[in-house]
Formats: sequence, structure tokens, C-alpha cells
Amino acid sequence: MNDATSVPNLNTLLGLLEALLFVSPQPVTIAQLSSILGINGETTATLLAQLEENYTHSDPPRYLRVQKYHNRYQLTTAAEIAPLVEKLLGIETSGRLSQAALEALAVIAYRQPITRPQIDAIRGVNSDGVLNTLLRKGLIQEVGRSETPGRPILYAVTTEFLQYFGLNSVDELPQWDEEERTNQ
Repeated sequence: MNDATSVPNLNTLLGLLEALLFVSPQPVTIAQLSSILGINGETTATLLAQLEENYTHSDPPRYLRVQKYHNRYQLTTAAEIAPLVEKLLGIETSGRLSQAALEALAVIAYRQPITRPQIDAIRGVNSDGVLNTLLRKGLIQEVGRSETPGRPILYAVTTEFLQYFGLNSVDELPQWDEEERTNQ
């Protein structure tokens, strides 16, 4: 990109997009990427989809993924190589989640944003300790306050949640079947 008036070809743009995602310390929006690359949002969205396609259907396999959460994108490693990444980074894998934590996490993931009283009502037990654990692990975050009386805190899952479960987006969660759940 020697000349400000020259428009790079799609392969060049794809490489530039990949490099920007690689160096970004946090997830970025399509608008941010479009502005930096000097292209429109539709083209940026198409390039993001193409980059993910390249990662997931390459031979030899590539173990990078484009992760989307709340309309923000980042480059991550594929879930299937988590043990190798943990070994490289010296991360202990003993941080397993309890059944109660998994239950609360599922409620939050499917119903977000959600308050602690709403979580308690669904689970039928107090969730204070579980929520503190999930907050400490960075799997959930406070995203605001409800307009209901007492203005309870609203919780939602984080990008760390997606990484922990090897998801690119909450859209990849299995369908929630309310009728099946109530018949059990």
C-alpha cells in the first residue's frame, strides 16, 4: 500500500485483516477494521467470513479461528488444540467447573443479560457463590443493571467463555428447547 489512492486486491486485504486481528489485544468491530483498511463494512464482513472459511477448511489444517461475540471479532486458536496451548503457556487444567457452575453458566449463556434473582429462580437455589466463581474465572461479566426494583446486576458470558468451550459465537450453542426442558 505505497500509494494512498491504490486499492489493494482481495488477497492483500485478507492478509491485512488477518494481521490486524492477530495484533489486536482485544476484540474489534467491523467498523474499526473497515476504517483502518479503508473499505466498507460489507466487504469487511465478507473478508471475515472468507478468513474463517480458510481456517476451517484448509489442507493442511490450520488451527486458528475468527471468533465473534457481541459484534466484535478476534483471532483465537481452535478448541481442539487447547491441551497443547495450555502446555505451552503452563496453564493448569485442574480448573474444572462444578455442576452448579455449569448449570448457572448455561442459564446465563441462554438467557443473557440476566440478573442473579432470575438465575436463582431458574435454578431453585442461591447462586451467589457460583456467580463469584464464574466472575473470578472471567467466564461471565457484569453488563449493567436492570431497571427493576433494587436495580440488580445483569450478567452475560464473556469471550473467555467462548474460548473455554471452543465456540466462535453464542450462536453455536445448541438450540434451547423450553418444551423438552419442562417435560423432564
